[in-house]
Amino acid sequence: MRAHHREADSSRVIRQAAAVCLAYPEPDVLATAGLLRAALAEKSSRQVVDFEPLLAFWKSSDPSTIQTHYVDVFDLSRKHSLYLSYWTDGDTRRRGEVLAAFKQRYRCSGFLVDTRGELPDYLPMVLEYAAIVDPADGTALLQEYRSSVELLRLALAERGTPYAGVLTAVCSTLPGASPADRKAVMAMAAAGPPTETVGLEPKDPRLLPIGDSR
Repeated sequence: MRAHHREADSSRVIRQAAAVCLAYPEPDVLATAGLLRAALAEKSSRQVVDFEPLLAFWKSSDPSTIQTHYVDVFDLSRKHSLYLSYWTDGDTRRRGEVLAAFKQRYRCSGFLVDTRGELPDYLPMVLEYAAIVDPADGTALLQEYRSSVELLRLALAERGTPYAGVLTAVCSTLPGASPADRKAVMAMAAAGPPTETVGLEPKDPRLLPIGDSR
């Protein structure tokens, strides 16, 4: 029982740390590096290794370089979208219903948050929800969008960005092993919800974010 509680606490710390790391690197975010490293080391020394490339990048680079890298990775390429339903539904009409469902889950848990203009499927927001509001439903929500999270992990690893380790750590908090490649992610998605996989095998190739050439 104690081991289970330690594992649950570790997952929550990892998710909260990831939520911070995946947000835009404002100076106040970068200033948390030492606190994040200490919190991770206390709860989960294994996952410190996954975060270390990003924390080292923050330490060795000036803020403008870090911010430029973040924008280049997450804002200028749809291949690294931080919006979970974009991977599954693209820019389709159905996505509006999916986003409303995210909001409803937050409301049911009493999760009141300033989205600062972000959509409710923004991964840092989902991770915060899973870390400090409703770990059980947050885990279920991340698992429902496991294919999105895994595709992002693979895309970031392919890009060679230090943010890749953060996604590796997030995936380690979910049941089962991470798929080794894109084909395995597609098989995972085919085995369960969501059944519409715009981000995986779209009927309209124009809706395939992962194939974006930018």
